[in-house]
Amino acid sequence: MPPVQRITSRNARFQQWESLLGNRNKRQRAKEFLVQGVRPISLAVEYGWPIHALIHDAERQPSRWAENLLRTVRADRVAMASDLLADLGEKNENAPELIAVVGIPEDDLGRIKVGDGFLGVVFDRPTSPGNIGSIVRSADAFGADGLIVTGHAADLYDPKSVRASTGSLFALPTVRSPSHREVAEWVRRKRIDGRPIVLVGTDEHGDCDVFDFDFTQPTLLLIGNETSGLSNGWRELCDYTVSIPMTGAASSLNAANAATAVLYEASRQRTAAGKRAG
Repeated sequence: MPPVQRITSRNARFQQWESLLGNRNKRQRAKEFLVQGVRPISLAVEYGWPIHALIHDAERQPSRWAENLLRTVRADRVAMASDLLADLGEKNENAPELIAVVGIPEDDLGRIKVGDGFLGVVFDRPTSPGNIGSIVRSADAFGADGLIVTGHAADLYDPKSVRASTGSLFALPTVRSPSHREVAEWVRRKRIDGRPIVLVGTDEHGDCDVFDFDFTQPTLLLIGNETSGLSNGWRELCDYTVSIPMTGAASSLNAANAATAVLYEASRQRTAAGKRAG
């Protein structure tokens, strides 16, 4: 078991970790972010994410779960004063039992595997980190192969995004891309390799209703910015657009809710097709 470092004051190392909470530039330079909670930390370990440090409360006995991680995970072990740990956990009173400092992987589209039944999601220029995390969670739940966040956007590794994903961030390959151009080139190469991916945008004036579109084919689903929808670049790339039929006074859905509705329909169609084939 590695030696334990003790932190009882707001020293340089504490301040570096604290800066990761609110400063995306520092997260990017350090290539690490903070994670808390049993499920997210457990999934980060299970899926092989690099754990740089495990920080635990110096003033209480670790649970069996935490003790097992502290014993088996190769990472710096840090015992921190409760009040400081509460600050890192963004808690007013009770400190989290454990916080993991996790490494940020490279934004490589190759992390997303494309098979015959490919289902991927693009979120174009999201402004809300919570919406990013929610879409990661839905994409994971409904069998997507990966998520791509494009353009000038909220940060995937913002604490709000990480919390909203409830650990799915570590299970679902999620990549940031500067613009639609890099993704379009990636899709073009996959098509040359025999993966006929169709690009399907969501729009209230879509070509057809979502349940009338065939989502059993290899699909990249495009979700637009919460305010302005898809960029012109993405609109020009769409092979099809679909709309979600709605009743009542609402004219549109929150981006995360819209993505969830379409992903559910895609999952439903694919499950039904699998049963017919079986």
